[in-house]
Amino acid sequence: MIKGLPYDPYDKELVTGRRNAHRLLREIAGIPEDKERQRKHFFKELFAETGSKFFIENPFICDYGFNIHWGENAYANFGCIILDAAPVYIGKNVMLAPSVKIFTATHPLEYKERNSGIEFAKSVRIGDNVWIGGGAIINPGVTIGENSVIGSGGVVVKDIPENVVAVGNPCKVLKSIENH
Repeated sequence: MIKGLPYDPYDKELVTGRRNAHRLLREIAGIPEDKERQRKHFFKELFAETGSKFFIENPFICDYGFNIHWGENAYANFGCIILDAAPVYIGKNVMLAPSVKIFTATHPLEYKERNSGIEFAKSVRIGDNVWIGGGAIINPGVTIGENSVIGSGGVVVKDIPENVVAVGNPCKVLKSIENH
C-alpha cells in the first residue's frame, strides 16, 4: 500500500490500523483545546512524525495516521481530512484552511477491476511555507512546491511548482510570488 502497489483495504492489518487511528481521534476530540500538551501527545502517537510546535483544530479525520509526517509549526483549521493510505508529508509552517482534504487512495479506472475492491495509493508532498485555502482538495500523487498558495476551492490534480499562486478546478498557476 505504502509503495503504491495494489492492496485490499479490508486486509485485517489495515482494518486494525484504521480502528486504532479512529480510537486516537476520538480521544483527541474529547480533550479540551486548552489541554494542548495532552492533545499533542495523542497526535504524536497517531502520526509518523511531528514537529514540536503545531496545532490541529477539531474535527480532524484521517485513515491511519501512521503515514502522516507533520512539519514544525504546521496548522490545520477545522474539518481537515487526510486519507493517508500512502505517506503524506506536510512541510514546516504549512497552513491548511478549513475543510482542506488530502487524498492518497485511488481506484482503477476500469469498472471490473474497480469492483474487485482493490485500491492503490500515491504519496502527497506539501512543501514548507505553503498556504492551502479553504475547501481545497489535494489529489493522490501531487507535490506542492515550497512557498506556494493554493486558492480556496482549488482542486490540485498535478504538481504545483514553488513560489506560485494556483487556483481553480483543475488548479492552475495564476501568478508567481516574489519572495524577498
